[in-house]
Amino acid sequence: METINTTLLIIGGGPAGYVAGIRAGQLGIPTVLVEGAQPGGTCLNIGCIPSKALIHAADEYAKTVHYAAQTSPLGIRVDAPSIDLEKTVAWKDGIVKRLTGGVGALLKKQGVRVVRGWARVLDGKTVEVQPHEGSGQEPVRIRCEHLLLASGSHAVELPFMPFGGPVISSTEALSLSEVPRRMVVVGAGYIGLELGTAFRKLGSQVTVVEAAERILPAYDADLVKPVASSLERLGVEVRLATSVLGMEGERVKVRDASGVEAYLDADRVLVAVGRKPATTGWGLEHLMLDMNGRAVKVDEQCRTSMRNVWAIGDLTGEPMLAHRAMAQGEMVAEIIAGKRRWFHPAAIPAVCYTDPEIVVAGMSPGEAAAAGIDAISASFPFSANGRAMTIESTDGFVRVVARKDNHLILGWQAVGVGVAELAAGFTQSIELGAQLEDVARTIHAHPTLGEAVQEAALRALGHALHI
Repeated sequence: METINTTLLIIGGGPAGYVAGIRAGQLGIPTVLVEGAQPGGTCLNIGCIPSKALIHAADEYAKTVHYAAQTSPLGIRVDAPSIDLEKTVAWKDGIVKRLTGGVGALLKKQGVRVVRGWARVLDGKTVEVQPHEGSGQEPVRIRCEHLLLASGSHAVELPFMPFGGPVISSTEALSLSEVPRRMVVVGAGYIGLELGTAFRKLGSQVTVVEAAERILPAYDADLVKPVASSLERLGVEVRLATSVLGMEGERVKVRDASGVEAYLDADRVLVAVGRKPATTGWGLEHLMLDMNGRAVKVDEQCRTSMRNVWAIGDLTGEPMLAHRAMAQGEMVAEIIAGKRRWFHPAAIPAVCYTDPEIVVAGMSPGEAAAAGIDAISASFPFSANGRAMTIESTDGFVRVVARKDNHLILGWQAVGVGVAELAAGFTQSIELGAQLEDVARTIHAHPTLGEAVQEAALRALGHALHI
């Protein structure tokens, strides 16, 4: 068995692990990265990137269906459209291949050695890697000074309705060869609604089942209203306060809050009830680390309870966001290189790619009140924004939350078409400690959706110009 000695060993090549590897390589740290699948992890291979590709394809197809109905005020007319989902999936796979190939090239450029196979931790300094079956490679033992755990997360499986056959996770949903005639989505969080909406636009009859009393329960009610209206317009059936009991043949058995049971016909059942840290199957138990529920407990530098053992990304719990994982990976590499770093972001933005999109950064009005902060908030509707009118997307708004005494910006929220691209500006204003006046006095380009950001700040100050 070959033995490799290195300074830094990274388990997992997702956004957390590969960014840590690239930055470590830039800093001259001898680094080995172990990855069982393709570089890029869940996000690039079976998560955020391919799902957004499918959402885009669904949006484009829905446009042609709309134009075919000859009801568009733009005067555009087309013949009845059709979609070849296999070709769509192949296009999506091409994007994934280019991105994962790019990650591999970047790691190689920085001198990071990538070992393909499945890692098993023996102790805090030693890992054994089993190569893929049929690869012809021998197992490898790797010894290190620093062990960085970045194993990611898995989709949560319902014990009474395990994955297999018609029951699928988001992974299988992104690789279907044909559009299901009837799809039941279990869970009205961002994953369930993103994919459920996409398949509805592609032609599926979609029913969403949610145990909570409203969709997107993690977001405040005002942000959710335009999404709920959109689902209704699209013809998505939403059953709230409803529990899933299991499968009976090709039907999903459900029970509502009053105890009434019903059966929902389904060719595919997409279970989207969350994700959990990937803590089993690779020897984590040999480290005897302190845990935070199902996640590995870390401090403000992503150190675990064992010296020189680090953990980053989804393995460390919520928020399970690729950009958080990337930031953690970069930070750990710099700490190992001798730099002084702490993970204290003022805000971590989150985007929900529903129709319309939702973006949040920092505190909502409710969160500010719960923290005992005397805050002001103001919103500006896209119905009063010229650019929104010209792209037929006037649903939604931008909202700002700020301290009442000094106008320090605490948070931003927006719902509307394309608002994901506002996330960077929102987060930067919070990170830099901007006040309402800073945003209000910044000249925004006209006509853009971003003008709603300036107008929200102006309205919070009591003198919005266009409402």
